[in-house]
Amino acid sequence: MESSGTIFFSKINERQRLIKSILNDVYDALSEKGYNPISQLVGYVMSGDPTYITNHNGARSKITRIERDEIVEELFNVYIANEARNRGAGT
Repeated sequence: MESSGTIFFSKINERQRLIKSILNDVYDALSEKGYNPISQLVGYVMSGDPTYITNHNGARSKITRIERDEIVEELFNVYIANEARNRGAGT
């Protein structure tokens, strides 16, 4: 049977890409405005209060497009993947 050339993308992978893109945009916007991006993002994730996130470059609107638990899940995924890579490299 011949391949049609169609490529299927996982919705999970697309969602992860969206979350990463939004987090990068928000991080950049917070940095540009002189905020500590980590502190502001932690405040937002812990409280759910979007005022922790600047309106600069639409960051607040972007961050509210994703659920806070999705943010935490993606952060753990990246952290654990990096730790596994580091252990495999002998560090």
